[in-house]
Amino acid sequence: MKKATIIIGESASLTKDICQKYNIIVAPFKIDWPEMDSLEGDNIFEKMRDAEKKGIKTTPKTSQPSIGIFKKAFDDGLKESESIVCITISSGISGTYNSAIQARKMMNEEDQNKIFILDSFNADASEGLLAIKAGELAESGKDGKEILDILTKLSPHVFLFGMLESPKWLEAGGRINHTLSVILSQMQKLGMRPILSVKDGVIKPANLKMQAKDTANALFKQVESVIKKPLEDGLTCRVAISHADAEEEGEKLKKLFEDNYPQVKVAFIGQTSPVIGSHVGPGTLICCSIEE
Repeated sequence: MKKATIIIGESASLTKDICQKYNIIVAPFKIDWPEMDSLEGDNIFEKMRDAEKKGIKTTPKTSQPSIGIFKKAFDDGLKESESIVCITISSGISGTYNSAIQARKMMNEEDQNKIFILDSFNADASEGLLAIKAGELAESGKDGKEILDILTKLSPHVFLFGMLESPKWLEAGGRINHTLSVILSQMQKLGMRPILSVKDGVIKPANLKMQAKDTANALFKQVESVIKKPLEDGLTCRVAISHADAEEEGEKLKKLFEDNYPQVKVAFIGQTSPVIGSHVGPGTLICCSIEE
């Protein structure tokens, strides 16, 4: 029997290949958008663009995995492993962490002691980077408690930066207030592009780029500012990229790392999960890094 099974929320934006490689269990979110089936497009981002074009005001709504979904994931995980490590999106953004905590309370006392839940205080590909690390640690024979302790120490050294095509989707999803949305929109009209980050578990502006039409380069510079010193100090860093139907920019960003920092591994590049993407909107580009 394995020492540990890793469980993540669908919000982590991990690719199917990585989930299969580390036998990661993914707890699905619920997406509610009655108009979705009537809209054109192969993914949620194309449908969001179509909705905007047609003047449809509604937006996708997401809800965290239910207590029952986490309970089933815990039951399934304990059939194959001695312990479980569950990594969730920041509790400042979603109720996922609380849902997982409540599910653990439904287990018997012996099983409760085998389940370790980490609030990542982050989102999207940052969760994915922590999950990959957890998967590697599980493969090396670490148990749930050991993995949790390591991830807890690593968590403050995980960074997320993103650039949006428009802040209106964040406001519509309730992730930023109207005042901040108006400010960000006005900045973009003036040629200023804000870079957003997750700080203290919530979405906040991280930097302001003037005339930043090249999103990939702007994000590369922002991530470079946090990984350069650790690399000089002999630490290793990994990055992950997700995009909301902006594949060309994502590949461009990946190449910037490959050309300038060949020692930095791009852990994965993939489409932002609908959980995050329905709030940040189409055209968003996200880049995350982890120091090890």
